[in-house]
Amino acid sequence: MDKPLDIRVIMKHLPHRYPFLLVDRILELVPDQKVTALKNVTINEPFFQGHFPGTPIMPGVLIVEALAQAGGVLAVQTLQECNEGTLMYFMGLDQVKFRKPVFPGDQLILEVQIVKKRGKVIKLSGTAKVENQVVAEAQLMATFEG
Repeated sequence: MDKPLDIRVIMKHLPHRYPFLLVDRILELVPDQKVTALKNVTINEPFFQGHFPGTPIMPGVLIVEALAQAGGVLAVQTLQECNEGTLMYFMGLDQVKFRKPVFPGDQLILEVQIVKKRGKVIKLSGTAKVENQVVAEAQLMATFEG
């Protein structure tokens, strides 16, 4: 990858749109191996209205969703069976751990690696970091169609 992939390229690979598109930029992508993505967390995110008033914290499930979306870009860039119209579906989550809260103003760095590919199933390992500290991690399994 010569330069980071911006939001326009990401939107070609993912069907998600505001307010559910949770990846702002792809910083590094090595097909068949890994992706590193960026999510700028801002107070303008609609989920902060209710999670939690007075102490805004990014919901953990959305951090995991951001990891999955980064993995989706990796899959589309990697797997021959995937293309721009491909939809990825969660099949399972394992070993999900939340280590620290994520606040408005944080930059969430999403690192996702391919663990295993078999047919239309892909297993991924993801880590979310803020300032080089792990805030969440998960094993994700997904399938695709399209």
